[in-house]
Amino acid sequence: MGNVAVVGAQWGDEGKGKIVDWLSERADVVVRFQGGSNAGHTLVIGNVEYRLSLLPSGVVRPGKLSIIGNGVVVDPWALVTEIETMRNKGLDISPQNLRLADNAALILPSHGALDRARDARRGDNRIGTTGRGIGPAYEDKVGRRAIRVCDLADPKALEWRVDDVLLHHNALLRGLGEPEVDRAELYAALTTVAPQILPYAGPVWRLLDEARSRGRRILFEGAQGAMLDVDHGTYPFVTSSNTVAGQAAAGSGLAPGAVGYVLGITKAYTTRVGAGPFPTELTDAIGEKLGERGREFGTMTGRKRRCGWFDAVAVRQAIKTGGIGGIALTKLDVLDGFDEIKICTAYRRGGETHDFVPAGMTAQAELEPVYESAEGWDQSTRGARSWADLPATAIKYIRRLEELIGAPVALLSTSPEREDTVLVRDPFAD
Repeated sequence: MGNVAVVGAQWGDEGKGKIVDWLSERADVVVRFQGGSNAGHTLVIGNVEYRLSLLPSGVVRPGKLSIIGNGVVVDPWALVTEIETMRNKGLDISPQNLRLADNAALILPSHGALDRARDARRGDNRIGTTGRGIGPAYEDKVGRRAIRVCDLADPKALEWRVDDVLLHHNALLRGLGEPEVDRAELYAALTTVAPQILPYAGPVWRLLDEARSRGRRILFEGAQGAMLDVDHGTYPFVTSSNTVAGQAAAGSGLAPGAVGYVLGITKAYTTRVGAGPFPTELTDAIGEKLGERGREFGTMTGRKRRCGWFDAVAVRQAIKTGGIGGIALTKLDVLDGFDEIKICTAYRRGGETHDFVPAGMTAQAELEPVYESAEGWDQSTRGARSWADLPATAIKYIRRLEELIGAPVALLSTSPEREDTVLVRDPFAD
């Protein structure tokens, strides 16, 4: 039995939370390997809804080890709040079942201030970030001025790191006309939060190596989606980290060969939050219907998601760049009752046809979808747990998607409920 990496194959919000939770029953360890508190996973268990951000989905299951890897940028105050919120919902969270990479970079309040100020000054050209400081935190990480979790345990190093990062932040804040950060206040805030998160900190790469050596099943939990990858997405309208499965190794400290099977999550249609190209976007009544039926609002931000038909070109590219072996198709039930369903099979730009997403920003903005039509179905698919429960036309739609994207459906989700899942192929069996 192998390990599994779960990644988004669209622009995020594909329903990874439920799939990771479903798979975590078969896993021993669940690892977050990139992103920050801008990512949100909603899990519905019985009558309780859990909205997770930094915490891996494994925390909702007893007996699982959850790890926040070094590839994640961590807002320590948001983490403390989230832990307390989940405890109030009845979850047992302690250093025995939650571990935090001691070499993970921290998100500071000034990261959020810079994030919001810079995007606001872009005006109509704003990227549409969540404003939570994710991008600036990753900038500081690669700029070698980040404060890391381990620095909280070393007062001398922390003082030096605070001075170094504020030399940069305050210069930027002055230039943007924003209030500067008080050094003493930031240092005091960090020393106050330190004892709240340091008990969880340690060299998680060792824990993962030990788990692998003992044959434990490891589930790597990605955030956002392939089209938001900083290298392979619709740049610059992307997140600030690599979201493809290759990051699972670098963002956790485990060797690439140990990652194993890659499961890509994709909705039966397409959504996107924020600005950026979206060739299949529907701004008509059909788009509104998809959004209403799919409850398309951001888990953490509440922002309304843009909705459109399934983009097979983008998903096929995500499968190629991400090494995806199979997909989990989610929210099929949202398409119930449509007489006609469209699928984007190519793009048209000027007199040219494209079978891939071009890298250029202008080219991406000018893409027009080339559609083929599929027959809809009247019967409900909500709650289906086997192929026999699905209408023949729904199965035909799924098979056509498989042909177009070049990957099989391994899992099929028909509602937010954990058990409303059709297992076609067990990812852990590969």
